[in-house]
Amino acid sequence: MGQKANPIGNRLGIIRGWESNWYGNRKDFAGKLIEDHKIRGYLNARINKGGISKIVIERTLGKLIVTIHTSKPGIIIGKGGGEVDHIKEELKKLTGKEDVQINILEIRRPELDAMIVGDNIARQIENRINFKRATKLAIASALRMGAEGIKIKLSGRLAGAEIARSEEFKQGRVPLHTFRMDIDYANVFAQTVYGKIGIKVWICKGEVLAKRDLNPNFIGGKSEVGERRGGREEIRGDRRDDRRGGGDRGRGGRERRG
Repeated sequence: MGQKANPIGNRLGIIRGWESNWYGNRKDFAGKLIEDHKIRGYLNARINKGGISKIVIERTLGKLIVTIHTSKPGIIIGKGGGEVDHIKEELKKLTGKEDVQINILEIRRPELDAMIVGDNIARQIENRINFKRATKLAIASALRMGAEGIKIKLSGRLAGAEIARSEEFKQGRVPLHTFRMDIDYANVFAQTVYGKIGIKVWICKGEVLAKRDLNPNFIGGKSEVGERRGGREEIRGDRRDDRRGGGDRGRGGRERRG
């Protein structure tokens, strides 16, 4: 099932938090769900090149709080914060609510965000850059920034071929069945002149052994990945020491037999 289910939905409540935080009863649940879909669709279309990773929506006592996670906060904020004010007024018209708050969080390492990585590859393919080159550059950048593994799958008329096909690029480890593994996932499309190309991205950021904050606005910093990787390297080092010790004993035994 790890290959079939969405890695993010599979880890909700374990190491991931929900991106919509509100309570809806039987009467207004559907309305709020549709409103969330409209808000996300509007913001993704309105800020097309803003490097948006995810949009977290929270509702508390009639107040709507929208948090935008982006790698390019300057584009969304605009000159003197004027762009944010425009977006806030448009959201008020869209939702019919007067109390709307917009927060913007910067993603400091976009190379480790699956949505941004997939979007960058899609933009490059649309600009007629070779898909293999764009994919390999994304993989190298993610591993350089501390990812334990990355997998990218492209499907469609790759390089304008007449017959659609799928190609997969993988480096490192991406264990989808291990729920404690922090795996980010995204599915984006590149609209080319010869049709759509689907891009799926899986990024493994390491193992989460301690209890994690399920707040959807939690952003794992550089130190967090470093600690996780450091811990794993120490464990692997101990195991290597054990294997080396066994090898020495084995060689010693062979020497005695000789």
